Amino acid sequence: MLKAKLNRRQLLQGSSITATALAMGASTLAVGPQGEGVEWHDVQEWGVEGKGWAAEQTEKYFDRLPQRAKGEVRGPVWSLSRHSAGMLARFRTDANKISVDYKLTSSNLALPHMPATGVSGVDLYAADAAGQSRWVAVSRPTSQNVKTQLVGNLLPGERDYTVYLPLYNGIEFLRIGVPTGAAFEPIAPRTAKPIVFYGTSITHGACASRPGMPHPAILGRRLDRPVINLGFSGNGKMEREVGKYLAELDPVVYVIDCLPNMVGREVAARAEPLVRQLRKARPKTPILLVEDRTYANASFVSGSQKRHDDSRAALKSAYARLLADGFEQIGYVKGESLLGEDRDDTTDGSHPSDLGFYRHANAMEGVLRELGC
Repeated sequence: MLKAKLNRRQLLQGSSITATALAMGASTLAVGPQGEGVEWHDVQEWGVEGKGWAAEQTEKYFDRLPQRAKGEVRGPVWSLSRHSAGMLARFRTDANKISVDYKLTSSNLALPHMPATGVSGVDLYAADAAGQSRWVAVSRPTSQNVKTQLVGNLLPGERDYTVYLPLYNGIEFLRIGVPTGAAFEPIAPRTAKPIVFYGTSITHGACASRPGMPHPAILGRRLDRPVINLGFSGNGKMEREVGKYLAELDPVVYVIDCLPNMVGREVAARAEPLVRQLRKARPKTPILLVEDRTYANASFVSGSQKRHDDSRAALKSAYARLLADGFEQIGYVKGESLLGEDRDDTTDGSHPSDLGFYRHANAMEGVLRELGC
């Protein structure tokens, strides 16, 4: 149990906080969004999960690739890597209210097929009495500067909380606010090996209603594992330049889920080399290959099923060659298992809804457990 609230001096002891973080008002008493006294805590002081590289290696704290990748990976990949998809922060408090204060890097708060809560929101979960993470609240951004109470009237008790960061936007800073006098204890990022997901807009999080709903986040909760999300919308193409940075990470498993952005000839040219590139750097790390989900209207639209057939055949051939060459710990997920037969689990025929992401997680969970997660 916490004996007292964590004040500014306590939080800074042993911390590597920079002058920049201090200038942003880390852990200061201030007037909250509804006028009450709030003590703010900057998540950079104790760190976020979901960052594959240390803060000193990234151009901005919440970037997903290191600064040296700029100019090496394609421009769209670099631009999308500025999104905070997959990152989260954890803390413990007995507060009856929790607020957030953050600034988004883009004024594009929503997408035509994805709400602002998913694109730019901060999503709050709490551990229940059994230790299971349960949803509590999500922010509803209406501008780039978000300072709001996430939830009030919380039942008495000290709990562990998790906040998931925006999926399709970046942030400049994020502070958690609790009423003055409430206990607050940062929870450091877990040190267990993460699951590393490399993929497309679907891995990136389109079109989840909230940042906690894409399948990488769901699987992170189910498997009690840190997750690094390297989904790049429209640009998950099994590129060697991206593979170089994947190989720098030390995950419990790599999940390669790029087929929705590729056609058969690209898969044939790149799938096997990417696996070999990763296995050379990480000889014992399992790799999970995932086919593309089936378009919801594939049975009606000309050419859709052929695209699936071509890309899947190329991935299966690469998988068979790797097995024949003695590669072990290579898993495989078929595309038909990712969404339901009812085809009612996408927003636009391509990108999963929350139901679709739930089904993605179901399809991958068993294989990931078999591979050591």
